[in-house]
Formats: sequence, structure tokens, C-alpha cells
Amino acid sequence: MKSFAYYPGCTLKTTGKAFEQSAYAVTGVLGIQMREIERWNCCGTVFSLTTDDTMHHIATVRNMIRVEEMGEREVLTLCSMCYNTLKRANEFIASDPVRLAELNDFMYKEELKYSGKVKVRHLLEILRDDVGWEQIRSKVTKPLSGLRVASYYGCALVRPEGAGVDNLEDPTVMEDLVSSLGAEPVNWPSRLECCGSYQTLANKDLVLERTEHIVSSARESGADLIILSCPLCEFNIGTRQAEVAERSYGFKGLPVLYFTQLMGFAFGLEAKELGIEDEATIKLITEMGAA
Repeated sequence: MKSFAYYPGCTLKTTGKAFEQSAYAVTGVLGIQMREIERWNCCGTVFSLTTDDTMHHIATVRNMIRVEEMGEREVLTLCSMCYNTLKRANEFIASDPVRLAELNDFMYKEELKYSGKVKVRHLLEILRDDVGWEQIRSKVTKPLSGLRVASYYGCALVRPEGAGVDNLEDPTVMEDLVSSLGAEPVNWPSRLECCGSYQTLANKDLVLERTEHIVSSARESGADLIILSCPLCEFNIGTRQAEVAERSYGFKGLPVLYFTQLMGFAFGLEAKELGIEDEATIKLITEMGAA
């Protein structure tokens, strides 16, 4: 069994519990052990773009120290935002000996020195590069035949160039995953567009417009459902659909799942194991032969 240090982040312990629950379920099928980091802290949520703002990255470095305390050199992440923040901040500090020394000196009374050698990886990368699509295909007991799936990357999973899990302009990792599960990946124009992110608090109307546009784009392209890897995106283009329907006559929504939940259906796991409670979604996938 392959073991990884696992960084959950804040949302996967609150509104994104289903993401973590389904990830544990499917990695168990694949022989991957996710070992949660002890005493992890918030990643900081966003990467500071100020070039001399070394102190802003203490949160990330402390998490990397926790990984090294476990004897690990890689850390697995699920949330796109956490992945983006941890990876960029880690590389920002680890690539500059002066910055690294500055943070180590600042924390010397409280923390062990960070070596700068931990690698931040997203589960999608591990599925593609370590497990492989053939191995995933071999674990499918209920192929998702006939199901058309729109993969939503959003912003943080592939941007900026060099920091994402796949090609910035034309990523395929989620589509390849969908194919390995027996479903049909949908080619649609809005898969890399922003959902509105934290504007969901400051400018909800903007987010509702984004939700309507993105979901409608997926539906018009023939999708039966949308998969993603970000709890904030799930809230904006999933949960917010009810509000869009109230204000936009004729709007037709789509089920939104985490990619791990879709994997779980194909692996023959029960909806309860995957944190899925919506009966319409369960019925849709059941009719496609997955449950």
C-alpha cells in the first residue's frame, strides 16, 4: 500500500466533508493510504503575490514541517485552493535559500528547521502518474456507460502555468479519469472559467450569474452532470443553483459531484459511503448502471 501524508484543509472538515469521505473510500480501493497530518493549520487560503512578503507563508511552511515530522517527502491534497496555495507558497520559499533561512530563523524557538524538500501533490496527479488509468479501470465494477460528464477545472487547479496539475490551456486529467470509469467526457467551453470564488460573499449576484452561465454551458454541451475538485466551486455552481432557479426563468440545473464521488459509484461503493444524499443524482447514475 502506498502511503501519503494528507493535508485536508479547513473546508473538508466542514462543508466539504463529502469530498474527504469519498476520497478515503476510493483511495482505499486503490491501495492508497492517506495519513492525516497532525496539528495541521489553515494553508492561508490564497497565495500572496507580494514578492517580499515572506512572513505571509509561515502557515504553509509549518504544514511542510509537519509532513517532515511524519518522515514523508510528499503531501497529498484534495482541495484545489489548498493545493494551489500550498504548492506555490512552498516553491516560493523553498526555491530561495534566503527566504527559507529567514522563516526558519523566525520560528527557531517553536519549530524544527524546514528543509524545503517536501513536494505538494494533488490526488488527481497521483491517480494519473502513480496509479495509472489502467489500474483505475481494473477497479471499476459498475461502468458509467452512457453517462456524459463535464469536468470543471475552474481557476486554482491549473493556474498559473507551472503550478497546476495539468496543461494550462488544455488539461485532460479529469477527462482521462472520466473515460477510465466508463463514462463519456464532454468537451465544453466553460470548464476553465472562474466560478466567482469568494465573491460569493461580497457580490452574490455576480456569482449567481457565473453559476447560471457555467451550468447552462455544461447542459447545452450535453452533460448529465459536472465533476470538480474544489469545495468553493461546489458551493458556487452546485448549492447556488437553487437561487439561480428562483430568479432565472427556464434555468435547468445539473448535479455537481466531486470527482472522488463519481469514482466511488464506478467502484461499486454505496452513495452513503460517498457522502451523496441527493436522490435525483443517485437515480441518474443508477440508471446509467453505476449503482
